[in-house]
Amino acid sequence: MADKASRGLVIYGDGLARLVNPTHTHIHNLASLSCCGFLSLPHSPPSESEDARVIREFAQLLDVGETCMTVSGEGITNDVASEKLSSLKSVSDRFMGMRAAMLTDNSSLKSFGGKHGLSVLHLQELLDKNKASAQPSHDVLAFELLKLLGFHEGKVLDAGPFDLVFLHIGAHKEMFGQKDIEFLNSLLGGIMQIAPVGSHIGSRLHLSLVLGYGDVSQDDTNISVSGTNQSSNSDLSSLFPSQSYSLKGMNLRTDVRPHCPILMAQWQSGVTRKDTVKNFLFQEFKEHCGNLTIPADRFLHEIAFKLWKAPKYGA
Repeated sequence: MADKASRGLVIYGDGLARLVNPTHTHIHNLASLSCCGFLSLPHSPPSESEDARVIREFAQLLDVGETCMTVSGEGITNDVASEKLSSLKSVSDRFMGMRAAMLTDNSSLKSFGGKHGLSVLHLQELLDKNKASAQPSHDVLAFELLKLLGFHEGKVLDAGPFDLVFLHIGAHKEMFGQKDIEFLNSLLGGIMQIAPVGSHIGSRLHLSLVLGYGDVSQDDTNISVSGTNQSSNSDLSSLFPSQSYSLKGMNLRTDVRPHCPILMAQWQSGVTRKDTVKNFLFQEFKEHCGNLTIPADRFLHEIAFKLWKAPKYGA
């Protein structure tokens, strides 16, 4: 555990898990330094639109998925939906005044984040602050993202504008002249150059890379967390308790999608445990990750704990 509160940067690549290949060295390097694992999601509702899927899965990361589904459910009038939205607690209210921001090009996600108390920032505005810079966009963005957290010129300022910043990158889009997965890989390289292992910034930055599979139209048994790290011996399988991702309190979760989870790598120099994962790949995680699987709706609680904004969840 750190002796000071961390500051969190979450890079969420929606649909990018399928696109990672051996050339993405910065993504794999981060995984090799991190403690890795999976975030389980519920099944998709029938006939769900792509826009609704994007919001629903991000809502899981914020632990507002049930409210999101209730508000958007069939038979809900506009008045009832407005009343439910007005009663929502913001991220700041839920997590001890935590100041959180998000950056995304998705207009629906911007609206959703704003309703839940996230300060919605604009990528282009951040980059425009360094118009005269000769650096590539990914390095400029790395600098600006860390500056939002109070990391500037190799120093950790007493306070930054935010405690936590989410960067959302959607699949199959170009970002400043690069494919999104290529831009993400370059961005991670820029971040690690500013906050290398052993640096003062690296010891205070809690960096999470979470990559999802996006639209999942059918089960893929080759990308399933069922049986992760459990014995293949049928006589011993009954001795393994249910993993926490399949439970909510003392009750069994009835809507857990075992296939195509979100892949997660978390790193903070000198703070997070390091497992034996070498590459950011599903099979590598399944065989060597240290975090196993947790429900996606517990993700923000774990982050808030690292930022000293919530009590510890789980073991």
